[in-house]
Amino acid sequence: MSDLIIPTLSVVVITNIILGLIAVSRGIKSFADIIFSFITLTLVIWSIAIIGFYSASYQSLTNWISITHSSALFISYFFLIFSLNFPQKIPKSKWVVIIATVLLICLTYFIFLSNYIIGDTHGITYQLGSGYVYYAVVLTLYFFVGFIFLFVQHKKTKDSVQQKQIQYVLMGYLISSILAIIPDLILPYFKIYQYTWLGPLFAFILIASLFIAMLKYKLFQIKIILTEVVSIVIIIALLMELFFVSSITELFLKTFVLIIITFFSYLLIRGVYREISQRERIEKLAIDLEQANVRLTDLNKQKSEFVSFATHQIRAPLTAMKGYASLILEGDMGEIGPEAQKAVSRIYESTNTLTSIVEDYLNVTRIELGTMKFSFEIVDLKLMVEDVIDELKPTIVKSELKFSFDNHNPSADYRIMADRDKLKQVAVNLVDNALKYTTSGFITVSLACDSSKRLITFAVKDSGVGISLETMPLLFRKFSRADNANKANIKGTGLGLYVAREIITAHHGIIRAESLGEGKGATFIVELEPYAKV
Repeated sequence: MSDLIIPTLSVVVITNIILGLIAVSRGIKSFADIIFSFITLTLVIWSIAIIGFYSASYQSLTNWISITHSSALFISYFFLIFSLNFPQKIPKSKWVVIIATVLLICLTYFIFLSNYIIGDTHGITYQLGSGYVYYAVVLTLYFFVGFIFLFVQHKKTKDSVQQKQIQYVLMGYLISSILAIIPDLILPYFKIYQYTWLGPLFAFILIASLFIAMLKYKLFQIKIILTEVVSIVIIIALLMELFFVSSITELFLKTFVLIIITFFSYLLIRGVYREISQRERIEKLAIDLEQANVRLTDLNKQKSEFVSFATHQIRAPLTAMKGYASLILEGDMGEIGPEAQKAVSRIYESTNTLTSIVEDYLNVTRIELGTMKFSFEIVDLKLMVEDVIDELKPTIVKSELKFSFDNHNPSADYRIMADRDKLKQVAVNLVDNALKYTTSGFITVSLACDSSKRLITFAVKDSGVGISLETMPLLFRKFSRADNANKANIKGTGLGLYVAREIITAHHGIIRAESLGEGKGATFIVELEPYAKV
């Protein structure tokens, strides 16, 4: 049996030493890291003690068996302390630590300095003292209370990474504690001693789960660990072979192989480190970018809310100014001189322009905040377009442009389901833009109905400043204006077409623009589905 026990536990010892060294080499970042190192060290001592027990002389058996039992007790104690500090420190756990420490000191005293727990040894068998039951209960309690604390932390935490960490620890705890308690605590009570050496082997499952959990559940980190562990094991194996060489030539050859393997292991580990570092940097940048995006979205919402509030406050006095200016111009406030009438007329026009700008801003904020409301009803598009032309008649006459309205299908049914006010706003915007950006030539407003395609088309064509090929893709974006448009009309906001697109999209329609280039005019086309069933 010892032929199997000693090599197996030697592997456990070496592996634990490697894991402990890797953990320490990464830096002690928390109290849980320190406790993990103590657990690893205690498991090494436990394994060495069992090796010593199976290979020692009769006179030292009692010492070795005392060390094995105290090591098992210390591992359960350190697991309890670990559970109080991983992944976060549990507040108000001072008395738990004090009671656990007092019990640990008392039991350690009885293990080494009395026969209260462990009696005389006889080969691989030993007598159990009257206090063995208390020893077993306390050891089990350490694990049980630790499990409870971890389970509570798992329920409380909202962090998915911490939940995975605790799940790993709990899984390792359940497997290792059940498997280790049976051969090390229960079977010896029934005088079955030959399986006690399995305790450190099963306890290693707990060490492995703690180690993986402390990597914060990052598979990239596990890749580094596996690379390091495999490399170190190979180097240790090659190093041990040097002690069994039979000639100088063999010594030089194996030393050379050891140096080559060590060198390439170093390059491999360094390469893996670089790869993982790059991936972690990318992960961090992605997280930072996501947080910045959330912040920008929040700021954008706050901006939209502020603009909405501000424009609402501005619109009321503007409406009053426009109303009073209109009353003065119409003579309802009494007669005024030509100069005063000219000044009031400018006030009216400027107020009208400013009201239109405020309305654009209000519509944009409604769109951004998702508060734009539509009231759909049956609307005759032909009558609506005629109303728009009548409203803009003074401006059309003043422009001295050749203006025409072409109805390609006079007998067609131009009824659609639409929000009358908002669709009228789009029509006014398109015709008004044509008037603003056309200094000479013509403007043609047209209507067409294609019953085969179930499509009603409203178009505004002009001979104005036109649209460049570069500007066309940007035309319906917020605050987007062509350079020639800025020269022709400095009062534009670059919001009208954006609002128009959003309104037409809400009507399940399409708005688009066509132009042969700058100075060659433009055509804006709106396509909508008719209400009448064909």
